Amino acid sequence: METIYLPVMLDVRGRKCVVIGGGKVAERKTLGLLEAGADVAVISPALTPVLSELAGRSSLLWLNRHYAPGDTRGAFLVYAATGDREVNEAVAREADALGIPVNVGSHGEAGSFITPGVFRRGRLTVAVSTSGSGPGVAARITKLLDDTIGGEYEQYLDFLYEMRREIKRRETSPEIRKALLKKLGTLEVLDEIRAGTFMEWGPERIASWIAQNREE
Repeated sequence: METIYLPVMLDVRGRKCVVIGGGKVAERKTLGLLEAGADVAVISPALTPVLSELAGRSSLLWLNRHYAPGDTRGAFLVYAATGDREVNEAVAREADALGIPVNVGSHGEAGSFITPGVFRRGRLTVAVSTSGSGPGVAARITKLLDDTIGGEYEQYLDFLYEMRREIKRRETSPEIRKALLKKLGTLEVLDEIRAGTFMEWGPERIASWIAQNREE
């Protein structure tokens, strides 16, 4: 039966994540984990220059050896990214037995999760997966998003984030909060940013907008 994956955004800040392998695949996995704030341990007798530099800066923990049973214990996530299919499968079996989500770089079906292509624009994160059809296709779709979604979304989402935070801080009523957040989505701020006419909202304007719209 075909696998249908559940899209999930995980908070891995400060979480122990283990990467088995030190090649290019392991490098990609590690960089993504570090970007998300994970506490990364890389287990491999050799590293790419990029991983070696990160280890030298103490950005990750490097265990200079081959994988050994027990290496996945205590991890939040595990990535089996060696060039040896049998080793990757052994890592996956151990992680599964311990109830730890595991990604297998050599053949994704052996793991419990796959990593999508990721497009970021400030607070916007879009994950692209072809469910194993081919990473090249996912990469092209991700590039298409990069060409389509402009930098205006970064400023727009920052505006929405600040407004939502102020609404939640100022209003205790769930009903009023819901109504204000709904009205927030109707503002033509994105069009103003695109046209170059948008002016940042200060505390007074934010307070005035909330007061005016909470009474409507």
